Amino acid sequence: MSRLHPLPLCCLGGGTALLLCALARTASLSQASSRPFVMAALVFLFLLCACLLFLRCRQWETVCLALLPVGLALLLRTLLLDHVTDDYVTFLSDWAAFFRENGGWAAVALPKGNYTAPYLYFLAAISYLPFYDLYLIKLFSILFDVILAWGGCRLVQALVPGDRYRGAAAFCLLLLLPTVILNASAWAQCDAIYAALCLHGLAAGLEGRPRSSAFLAGLAFACKLQTVFLLPVWAVLWMSRRTRFRHLLWFPAACVLSVLPALALGKPLADVLVVYFGQAAEYSAYLTLNAPSLYALIPSSAQVNVALAARVGILAAFVLVLGVLGWLLLRRRGLSRRAVFLAGVVFAIGIPLLLPHMHDRYFFLADVLTLTWACTDRRGVLPAVFTQIASLGAYHAYLLLRYAFPMGLGSILLLCTLLFTLIFLASELHMPSNEAP
Repeated sequence: MSRLHPLPLCCLGGGTALLLCALARTASLSQASSRPFVMAALVFLFLLCACLLFLRCRQWETVCLALLPVGLALLLRTLLLDHVTDDYVTFLSDWAAFFRENGGWAAVALPKGNYTAPYLYFLAAISYLPFYDLYLIKLFSILFDVILAWGGCRLVQALVPGDRYRGAAAFCLLLLLPTVILNASAWAQCDAIYAALCLHGLAAGLEGRPRSSAFLAGLAFACKLQTVFLLPVWAVLWMSRRTRFRHLLWFPAACVLSVLPALALGKPLADVLVVYFGQAAEYSAYLTLNAPSLYALIPSSAQVNVALAARVGILAAFVLVLGVLGWLLLRRRGLSRRAVFLAGVVFAIGIPLLLPHMHDRYFFLADVLTLTWACTDRRGVLPAVFTQIASLGAYHAYLLLRYAFPMGLGSILLLCTLLFTLIFLASELHMPSNEAP
């Protein structure tokens, strides 16, 4: 390794010091028997970040510079590990206990929980570990925070080839994005799993790896229904000849492979197939569940026909998707990587903005994609800020049980972001592209 300049050395030392602070913080965790495991996990995550950054950037100076924010990101997550939410008390802890009491992997076949098969495999696996379930669940999601950051780095490098620093910046900023931190470390949720697979899938599509791209999209869909917010971008990849129809068959192949272990363990096929239908119908009485969708603009005192309003929203989302796809089809010969990416941003914002029954975490993909955009183009900074404020408002409402600001303000911010993105997409479509498909 060549001699490092003082600044990278200082960042390396600072990142290591922050990691040591995180390790010291584990001494005050409530579950003493799990502290050594948490410490080992933090060290592993720190080293994993360093390895992934080197694989993408191939430059130790860049890696050392990035380890300072990486250390900070791990410290912030450690501070939140003991936080318990109602979702954990009501659902996750109960599911984890169920797997422990019913034979681990054997319990996969039983009707418990409304999560998909891949997450049930995780719950089955941790049932054999003698550690606190809350820490195990959070650390698993934090692992995918790192994989998500890696996907953002990869995506930025696909959009801005040859620029190591922007990719490393995306890696660090995604780890420090408030909603990413809160989602796993405070809420014990797992949105980073499907979002990470989506980012890697989109990056693979832009890199010219269509089979991997479709397979990763299929895995993402198998993990979380919210993958549908980004799925239309694979139609854009097909229109721009970056993938072929035969490559898209890897999508259903991934979905099938993801459920085969559950079927082999004895889970009825019907139980596997109805998971998403059950999730969709569970909260159909509400137009929005603390999500900054357009329905948040409706006054709480207003008398609304929920079924009719829901149908209008679904129709509006279809019109948006079909309109954007038709627009891009007309310009398919000149679709640059950036145009494909911006189409993905439009879908990730616009679809949940228009659909009914959206939850507070459903703009997670929009959060990470707009931040990735900001790392490639300064014009993406304002959309990233607007999207993060809107999402944080929803997180604040759940985690602190009060509104930081009217949820309708978040809807307006997201609507503005959607319009900005459409304008920038139009601008990109009118620029000549010299890229090979």
